[in-house]
Amino acid sequence: MSFEVVEEHTNNLLGRREAKLVVHHEGAGTPDRLTVRKLASEHFKAPVDRVFVKSIATRTGGSSATCMVEIYQDAKSADIVPAYLKNRMLPKDQRVAKVKKEPEPKPAAPTPKPAAKKEEAKPAEKKEEAKPAPAKEAKPAPAKEAKPPAGKEEKPAAGKEAKPAKAESKPKA
Repeated sequence: MSFEVVEEHTNNLLGRREAKLVVHHEGAGTPDRLTVRKLASEHFKAPVDRVFVKSIATRTGGSSATCMVEIYQDAKSADIVPAYLKNRMLPKDQRVAKVKKEPEPKPAAPTPKPAAKKEEAKPAEKKEEAKPAPAKEAKPAPAKEAKPPAGKEEKPAAGKEAKPAKAESKPKA
């Protein structure tokens, strides 16, 4: 497995070197982050713990991978690397699994208090004056029209239909 450095520049503000590598992996799969990290640390003569692989991309069916690597000058400047990237740099058996935040149990809804009777809450004098609320009358449900049994329908005689009577008009004043 060979590689070449395509781009490299120094970011003095963040105290790191940023490099773009092309790793040739003919006859093998895309290299993992640990392999690329080791190759970059050997090439740039930096400790492995200060080299971070940001990305590895291989075109479909290709035999070379483009890798973005960051090499920090010291351990203090490497503290800005996010925890998830640091986790990716570890071997699979040492990685920290994602911690899903369990939703906090909601406090139980307060039990509804039985409604106190308004009459009991009022003084004794006002009990006599209180009038009971008029009871609401329930409206009857509209009755469905009963259909006559099938086959016993009466048909009106043709031609002798009764015309509805017109309403009497009011005299004009």
